[in-house]
Amino acid sequence: MARYVLGRLGRAMITLAIVLSIVFMLMRLLPVETYFGGRSDTMTDAVKEQILRSLGLLDPMHKQLLNFWKSLLKGDLGKSIVYRKGVSNVEIIVPKAAVSFKFGIASLAISLVVGLSLGVLMAVYKGKHIDKLGNAYVVLINALPAAVYYLFIQLYLTTLFGLPMLYNQYNPATWILPTISMSLGGIASNAMWMRRYMVDQLNQDYIRLALAKGLSSRQVAFRHILRNAFIPMSQSLPTSILFTISGSLYVESLYSIPGLGGLLITAIQRQDNTLVQAMVLLYSAMSVLGMLLGDLTMVLVDPRIKLVKEGDTR
Repeated sequence: MARYVLGRLGRAMITLAIVLSIVFMLMRLLPVETYFGGRSDTMTDAVKEQILRSLGLLDPMHKQLLNFWKSLLKGDLGKSIVYRKGVSNVEIIVPKAAVSFKFGIASLAISLVVGLSLGVLMAVYKGKHIDKLGNAYVVLINALPAAVYYLFIQLYLTTLFGLPMLYNQYNPATWILPTISMSLGGIASNAMWMRRYMVDQLNQDYIRLALAKGLSSRQVAFRHILRNAFIPMSQSLPTSILFTISGSLYVESLYSIPGLGGLLITAIQRQDNTLVQAMVLLYSAMSVLGMLLGDLTMVLVDPRIKLVKEGDTR
């Protein structure tokens, strides 16, 4: 177990270092005019050079990369050049992350409880009405662009239920529609995969043996099938948690929620490259961390998974 964890952790750290370095260098390939916040026409050459020098952009690439890692290890993600000029990007991101965290946790809880429950019911009652309705919902959510049903929810449910259209931190009623919107895709995904894995397990020999021994369908479903079906889903669960918490780009912009998703769009629109770079690095780190936690979650859920040497059999 310890070797497996250390092995996965080491590979994750190497992957993260490579990804962050590539992202940093790609950002440095952007035209230098993008670091002037759209004001390059009104600046003198001396002012432009001063800005580039203060950002370290006139140094050789290897020196820029070394300085980047020194700053990163100190928790310094640079300073904003447009959005809040001169303010630390960490200071900007942390309050926004708190807002996204609130919505992410709520929508994640809904998508897990509703999605997994729906998937179980669809598998247990395969071919029945609830299975057909569940499949129709999954197909609809996956077939329609998210922007379409997001707009539908905002335009029609606000009128139907008398809910406010835009977010207000002091009015909990304004949190309902964004949370529901963010959970719809997760519900469909969780239901689809849970149904698939449970149906696969239903065809296994050990299930037939358990039924032949006299166990009821309910006991078999919850004691054997559900646990084994959850194992492959557990690998993608941490990544889903991290990206749900990190905010929805479209939903946050649609409801004017001051979270990470809206911040990234604003930073791109206002060409605040240092802030964009900090957020891209954050999302990259979450992706690698999600994969690592997914592997570790599978080990915890299924102790049979372990690190083995090449040539070994299980």
